[in-house]
Amino acid sequence: MPSPRSTPPRRSIRCRSAAPRVCARLVGRAPSTCRNSLTCLMFWPPCQTDPCAILRSVSCHSRVPQQPAHGPWRRAVPSGCALDFVPFGASAPAVDALIERYRGSRERSEMTRDSGRTPLVEVLLLGGVGEFGMNMMAVRCGPDSLLIDAGVMFPGPEHFGVDLVIPDVRSLAGELGRLSALVLTHGHEDHIGAVPYIWDLIDGPTYGTRLTLALLERKLAEHGCDTAGRLVTVEPSETVTAAGLDVEFVQVAHSIPDSVAVAIHTPAGTLLHSGDFKFDQTPLDGRPTDTHRLADLGRRGVLALFGDSTNAAQPGHSGSERYVEPALEEIFAGAPRRLVVTTFSSSLHRLQLLVDLADRFGRQVAFVGRGVVENAELAARLGYLRLPAGLQIAETDVAHWPPEKVLCIVTGSQGEPFSALARMAVGAHRHVRLETGDVVVFSARAIPGNRHAIDRLMNHIARRGARVVDEPSKRVHVSGHGSEEDLKLLLSLISPRCFVPIHGEYRHLTHHARLAEQVCGESVTVLLAENSDRICFDESGGWIGEPVRAGRVLIDGTRSGQVADEVLRDRRHLAVDGVVVAVLAVNAHGGGIEQATELITRGFVLDEPTEALLDAATGRLRALAAEASVEERTDQGVMGERVRVELQRFFRKRCGRRPLVLPVILEI
Repeated sequence: MPSPRSTPPRRSIRCRSAAPRVCARLVGRAPSTCRNSLTCLMFWPPCQTDPCAILRSVSCHSRVPQQPAHGPWRRAVPSGCALDFVPFGASAPAVDALIERYRGSRERSEMTRDSGRTPLVEVLLLGGVGEFGMNMMAVRCGPDSLLIDAGVMFPGPEHFGVDLVIPDVRSLAGELGRLSALVLTHGHEDHIGAVPYIWDLIDGPTYGTRLTLALLERKLAEHGCDTAGRLVTVEPSETVTAAGLDVEFVQVAHSIPDSVAVAIHTPAGTLLHSGDFKFDQTPLDGRPTDTHRLADLGRRGVLALFGDSTNAAQPGHSGSERYVEPALEEIFAGAPRRLVVTTFSSSLHRLQLLVDLADRFGRQVAFVGRGVVENAELAARLGYLRLPAGLQIAETDVAHWPPEKVLCIVTGSQGEPFSALARMAVGAHRHVRLETGDVVVFSARAIPGNRHAIDRLMNHIARRGARVVDEPSKRVHVSGHGSEEDLKLLLSLISPRCFVPIHGEYRHLTHHARLAEQVCGESVTVLLAENSDRICFDESGGWIGEPVRAGRVLIDGTRSGQVADEVLRDRRHLAVDGVVVAVLAVNAHGGGIEQATELITRGFVLDEPTEALLDAATGRLRALAAEASVEERTDQGVMGERVRVELQRFFRKRCGRRPLVLPVILEI
C-alpha cells in the first residue's frame, strides 16, 4: 500500500467540539488479496495510530475476506479506533450516512467525557430533533425549568389506532424540576398540540402571541382545561421573566401570523431558539423577520443558536408568500367552473391570498371542513383575516351559486380519509359535489409519509372529471421554513459560539450542521444532538452531557389517556396475523361438552381453503376438550389457557401464522 503521504484521502471531515477533534477519512481500496473489494472508513484521533497502518494490519490478514469477521458494513475496532469496511463502489448516500453516524456518535462520546465541568444551564431535547413534529425542549436553570413549545406528531402506519404522539414529560419530573412556565413560538399543531395533555404539569403561566394563545385557548377548552389567569399574551420585542430567566420575543415570518423566535438570557449567556422562520421581506401581513434585532443579538453575543432545520437541504431562499400569487392568478383566470383549493387550515397567509383573489375575480368564498372553518372564523374575529362584506357564503349555499362564481377552500391537503375534500372526491359530501370541468388545487406540500394517500385522493378527483393542479405542475405553494440561504443569513447575523440544529430528521440536522461550519468556520462549536440529549452550558461554551430518558406517549381518540405499549403490540399482532375466537360450551353441572363449539376469525388470511382448516381446528378444539378432565373443563381459567396454547400451536404448524387466540368458555 502506498504511504499515507502519497495517497490523499477521498474525503475528510473535521468535527469541532469542546472535546479533541475527531477526523473521518475514506482510505482507498483494500489489498487485492481480499476476496471482496472494500473501502475502509475510519475515525481516529489524528495524533494516534496511522490510519493506513491500521488498514494494513487488518485488511491483509485472512480474516478480512471471511464475511462473518469483517463483511461489508461490519465494524472492527483495532488500536482503539472505530473502523468499517464498506463495499467498494457503495452509493454516496450510504457512505455519507455512515460518516454521519460515526461523526455524531463519536463526537457525542467525546463531549460527554467533558462532563466534569459544572453546567450553569441545561437544555433537554424532548422532541422534534431527529424527526418532524412533537417539538419540545426544556431550559433548566436551578430548580426551575422553562418549556419551549409542546407539539404533537401525527402517527405513522405502524401506530394502529393512535391519533397523536407527544413527548413523555411526566416521567421526567426529576430531570425537569418545577415546570414554572411554557413559552410558545407559534400556533401550529406540532408546537402547541400537546399542551392540553401536559396542562396539569405546568406550574406557572403560558406565554405566547395573541393568535397563538387564541388557537391554544380553543384547544384547551375542548379538553376541559381551566385557563383562568394562566395565559399571558406577549408582543414581539417584549421581554418577560419566566422560570427566573429573561425571555425575549423576536418577530419572525412564517406561514402563520404572530410567529416569534425566543431569546433566553441565562447566567451562561444568551440562548436563541429560532422557532419556525424564513426571511420574507414582502409578507402579506407586513411583518417581516426582525433582522435588525437578530443582528443586535449577534453583536451582543449569543452563546447558542437552536436553529430550524426543516429545509436545510433545500438550495436557495424560501420564496415569499407573494411568489405563489402569479400561478394562482393564472388558475383563477382560466378555471371554467368551480374552483376548489386545499391547503393547511392554519396557513392564514395563504387563506388571505385566496380570499383576495376570489374578490378580484368575482367569486364567492366558501370554507368547507371543520379545521378551515374554525380557523377562518377565529382569524377574522381577531383581525388576521380580512373578509370583504358579502364575499363569504356557507357550504350549504354552494350548490345555489353558478359554479364559475364559487371558490371553495377545503380541508384535506394531506389525503385525510374523512376530510372535506376526500368526501367530495368520492361523491359523499352533503353539500359540495365535484363535477367535470372543476379545478382542484393542492396548495400545500406533502408531509413525509402522506404521498400515497394524496395520490389516491387525486385519482378519485380525476375520476369525477375534475382537473388537479399541484406543486410540480405550477408554483402553488411556498414553504414557511427557511432554505439554505435563509439559514446561512441567520447564522451570519447571530454568529453563535455554539450551534444546535433542531426541527428535522437526522439528515436535515447534519446538513444544517455543515452550513454552520461553512458560515461560522472555526468560531462555532456544532453540537449535533438528538431527542433525549442534554446540552450543557457554562461561560466557556457547551457540550453534550448525559442523556435523559425522553420517551413518547401515544394518544387515541377516546381522551381516556395513553395507549400502552402492550395495547399497541396487540394491535400490531391483530393487523399482521388476525384474531381467532374459540367458543367452547361446557355443561356447568356435569362438565360435559355441548355442541355449540365454534371458531370465529377476523383478519386471518390462510394459504389453504379456509373452511377445511377451520373444520380441522374445530375438531382439534373438541378433541382437546374431550381429553381434559371434568375438573379442568369446569375451571374457565385453566381450560381457556389450554385452548389458547393448543390452537396457537395448531395454526403455527398448519399455516405458519400466529393469530391472537381469544378463548371464550361458556358455562351452560
